[in-house]
Amino acid sequence: MLTILWDNDGVLVDTEGLYFRATQEVLRTVGVPVTADHFKEISLRRGESMFVLPVERGITDDEIARLRAERDRRYTELLGSQSWAIDGAEEVLRSLHGQVRTGVVTSARRVHFETTHARTGLRRYLDFVLTREDYKQTKPHPEPYLTAMARHDLRPEDCLVVEDSERGLAAATAAGLPCLIVLSDWSRDADFSGAARVLENIREVPGVASKWTDGRRDVASWDS
Repeated sequence: MLTILWDNDGVLVDTEGLYFRATQEVLRTVGVPVTADHFKEISLRRGESMFVLPVERGITDDEIARLRAERDRRYTELLGSQSWAIDGAEEVLRSLHGQVRTGVVTSARRVHFETTHARTGLRRYLDFVLTREDYKQTKPHPEPYLTAMARHDLRPEDCLVVEDSERGLAAATAAGLPCLIVLSDWSRDADFSGAARVLENIREVPGVASKWTDGRRDVASWDS
């Protein structure tokens, strides 16, 4: 049976902007500007902490720890304020439920994942979830996907990853897994040349999954 391994933030829930906002607000209090371009380059492409910016300005480790805790508090507050489910996400997960296995492999911490999905209703469609606490190295390192495969006895040929960022694509391909990219406002200018397919909308995923299940895995030969 096909297993779809979903990223969470930016794929199932529209939370990338909230993380950016919380980080920007907190670092502004110590005079460190954070732009959207900073966020795209440092977090979404390289998979590094945005707190490299205050480190570069000589802010102490103790102060950075305080700022990080405040950012996490603010981010959790924003996540819990409403449902951030991406339009079409529940429709897609519902249509796939029972037809394929579905799991989430995310770099988010479990508290943030659970807070986000307290209002989305998406958790019921997922067979398993791996969060930041489940591995030592985070994306773009392949460990998150390798851990998911080992823990759930998955073969690479039976898996399909859905991501939205360059770091996610790098993690999936390094783990030997084909990766679909669903574009977002944060990722449209990124380099996804290594993706199996680039999609405009999450609603396109079931059609790709159906072809994959039928053995049509030469995506380059598919009609647009």
